[in-house]
Amino acid sequence: MGIHVRGDDLLHLGGPNQFTGFCGIHTGRIEARVRVLPGPPSAVDAGWDAISEVTLWSPSGRLSVVGLMGGTAEALTDVAVPRGLIRVRVHARDRLHETVRTDDDPPERHELHIWAVSEEAPWRTVLAGPGGRAWEQKPAKAAEWGMLSLVPRPSERPAILPPLPPDPYEDDSGLPRVTVVRHRPAPVGISEGVLPAGDLEVRLARVDDETLTWSWATADEPIFPQPLDALPDDEPSIVRLTSGPDGVTLRHEGVLGRHAFALGVIWEHLLDTVGSYPWMEPLRGQAAEATARAEEARRWKAARDAEQWGGAPPSDRVRGLLGQARSLARIDRPLLDRLDGLPAARQRATACWAARRAMRVAGLERIGWVAEALAAAEAGRPLPQPFSEQNGGAAFHRLLSDPEVPHTIITLHLPARASGTRRVSDVLQQATAFPALIALANDDPLAAAIDAVYNAAIAHGDDRDRFLTEAHAALR
Repeated sequence: MGIHVRGDDLLHLGGPNQFTGFCGIHTGRIEARVRVLPGPPSAVDAGWDAISEVTLWSPSGRLSVVGLMGGTAEALTDVAVPRGLIRVRVHARDRLHETVRTDDDPPERHELHIWAVSEEAPWRTVLAGPGGRAWEQKPAKAAEWGMLSLVPRPSERPAILPPLPPDPYEDDSGLPRVTVVRHRPAPVGISEGVLPAGDLEVRLARVDDETLTWSWATADEPIFPQPLDALPDDEPSIVRLTSGPDGVTLRHEGVLGRHAFALGVIWEHLLDTVGSYPWMEPLRGQAAEATARAEEARRWKAARDAEQWGGAPPSDRVRGLLGQARSLARIDRPLLDRLDGLPAARQRATACWAARRAMRVAGLERIGWVAEALAAAEAGRPLPQPFSEQNGGAAFHRLLSDPEVPHTIITLHLPARASGTRRVSDVLQQATAFPALIALANDDPLAAAIDAVYNAAIAHGDDRDRFLTEAHAALR
């Protein structure tokens, strides 16, 4: 959370585990130290010009003081503090700007007193500094930040990148749940119902006159195109509202320590402004942007699919194949769709028909070991091992080394690129046709049919269109 939202002349809240302290000097050195106390101080130390307090969440049990430009001091880096909630009392004196500071002025001094607490209480000004300004408080802005921090959108980090390592400073394992406490001098009420939070919602259910349960749930009508389904907290917590002579105290018990700050600023707003949910406007804005991006991605994908598939995408089964489905779609999309619609037996028969046509046009039908493999497939028997292992690598090697195999060079006119240009290449016809036979080793009859038909078509070279016409006729 940025500065100038909640705070006073000495400190401004920054989130569950940080705050910004204000110095008199803009650029220069100050004296600072940190003291860790065994418990809350019994009295306010004298001799300071300004004192303020804030609660922080420190799951790591380490605290550092960092300068405006990132400067640190060894004595103020990773100071050991209690794990969990801590209360920090900030003291300051002699805060003078360098434009008015003289050599006779004492150095500016700051001191932090820290002790463990089990309740998240709001920041407070213990001693207002002389001449301090009254900062405008923005509880609605703080509540907006708080809720958005509890329902963040999933990371858009590319899935191809390894996940980021966990932040050791955020490890809260073994720490107990805590209580958020807020007080109001005048009577306030909390109604049961639902607090909207975009794709999620908070359900407040009445237990008795003073008690409600706070439970996270998915919203019935999410607003994002890819709705959140992970809840900030799977366990319900308890909200108690008790009245006394000095006003009303709210205790939100059993909350995760890392959520305490956010829930605190949310309650500060809800107790003073009934029915106002300032976080919904930015959530709706994010949802609108996400919807626009999703629609743009859908249009881009549709255009890409149309280019790859020669029209609307085929069935999910065809799209999931790893072979030549896209290649066949680019040269004869209707034929691909017809193959997809055939029963398995017809698909297998078509694969064998295409493989035989490929072997015939390449002069391989008369090569003994090739003819035997083709006959085995047509008889429903498995192809020999050299054809079925390692994508037929051994059989392909034999093809290229067999002196009886003819060597015929044909010109391929490959499908056009997106730019509209066609690719032309001279290849060995036998090497182009042979994958049609290897395709018969595929246990999936549709994949076998598609790969065999495509490779047979390519093996026909300039007669490709004639082969495709005959393939359509064979499927009638």
